[in-house]
Amino acid sequence: MPQNNKKRYMGVMFFVILAIGLIYGYGQFGLGSNNINITNTDPTLWQKVANLFTISNEKEITIDDDPDYSIPEEEKSRQDILILGIRGEDVEDADETGAMLTDTIMVLSFDKITKKTALISIPRDLYVRIYGAKKEKINSAYEVGALRKNGLGFTKKLISRITGVYIDNVIVLDFSSFRQVIDDLGGVDINLDVPFTENQQWGYEFNLPAGLNHLDGQSALYYVRSRFSSSDFDRAQRQQNLMLAIKEKVFELNILTEPIRTLNILNTIRNNIDTDLAIWDAGGLLDIAQQFNGAEEKVKRYVITTENLVYETHIQTEVGNLYALLPIGDNLQGIKQLFQSILE
Repeated sequence: MPQNNKKRYMGVMFFVILAIGLIYGYGQFGLGSNNINITNTDPTLWQKVANLFTISNEKEITIDDDPDYSIPEEEKSRQDILILGIRGEDVEDADETGAMLTDTIMVLSFDKITKKTALISIPRDLYVRIYGAKKEKINSAYEVGALRKNGLGFTKKLISRITGVYIDNVIVLDFSSFRQVIDDLGGVDINLDVPFTENQQWGYEFNLPAGLNHLDGQSALYYVRSRFSSSDFDRAQRQQNLMLAIKEKVFELNILTEPIRTLNILNTIRNNIDTDLAIWDAGGLLDIAQQFNGAEEKVKRYVITTENLVYETHIQTEVGNLYALLPIGDNLQGIKQLFQSILE
């Protein structure tokens, strides 16, 4: 393989791995399926899960009985990868907010024929059927699946139902490893049109000035997790911005002359991911690399928000009045149409 192709190949591998949970592998390093170990035994967590699976005296309605949640067929001409970023046990507020809840939910779609690529962010507050007739916010899906010993398969199947496209693979990365990998990369650069300030969430005022900012792992984590100073939709946009910033940093990395640094990053990834990607397609990676190795506008970016496909509401639940997002029209057809047409 020519040196330029090797660099591009490794570059896209890192981009897809490092960008808040995205992972592809490079065969010579023997990357395979790994698990994130969650040892949280907080009784409130288990009670929450028990409540989720409580079946009423009424006959349970399965998702399969609802055509809105039908399973799509696999499409050989495209690849859809689900990206999940979980908080993890090392995050300061994990006990209160849930270590396995997903703050980041994205789908990377790639058309193998046209070579078009799209990145779509799904809001964590989207209120959907999780299991049977039980509805919950979509950010609980991985937690539910993990406690049923099938976090990847359960979440992949549910997101397939919701988006109307077959999810081929899923990757989960916790925020602690995300922070470490960015530090191993030497930080990333973010260019802001306006200043960014979060003065409520972190116990002190976190701010970034307009212009070019160089972020270490902790600052990058604050940047993508801050939610009180702006909306969740803005946070999803920031997550996408950081993904592309990581991509730029990765392509600057000279893997052949920095093997120790490279192996440190790979070791962090091996120990902190949960993925069903175990067999790597070098040809497919090179195709994606060629897409990402150009201008940012080649990647079509989309954030599902209240300005397009969802609306805000409050739902009365057993634990109180729950803020949630519902799809416009109270069905998933608009979201499914987006995913079908995003690569056109």
